[in-house]
Amino acid sequence: MIAGADFVVWDGLVPANRHAGVFRRRMHHSLKRGRTVDGAAESVDILLRAGEEPLRTGSIDAVDRSSWFTIFLNSTATVVVACCGGRRPTTMESADTPESGAQPRR
Repeated sequence: MIAGADFVVWDGLVPANRHAGVFRRRMHHSLKRGRTVDGAAESVDILLRAGEEPLRTGSIDAVDRSSWFTIFLNSTATVVVACCGGRRPTTMESADTPESGAQPRR
């Protein structure tokens, strides 16, 4: 972000455990395709422990768009609760994964 990365934090609040279910499925899907998402397993564990705590989500794209990150923040967007991300796929065939899908940018 210091280098000028694009980022967005969405307004809506979602219970942490709902995020855990979504990101668990994304993690398994990525592993089936031979890719890892750094911090995904740890983030899922953190989100499960957070239970019904309302969280905001955000997205960060590296300046050169080679990497992406999903961030989970507390309800006031002042603390990062969990984070996961990784390198973007370099082939068109692998670019259709949920974690690399189009997202709003700022």
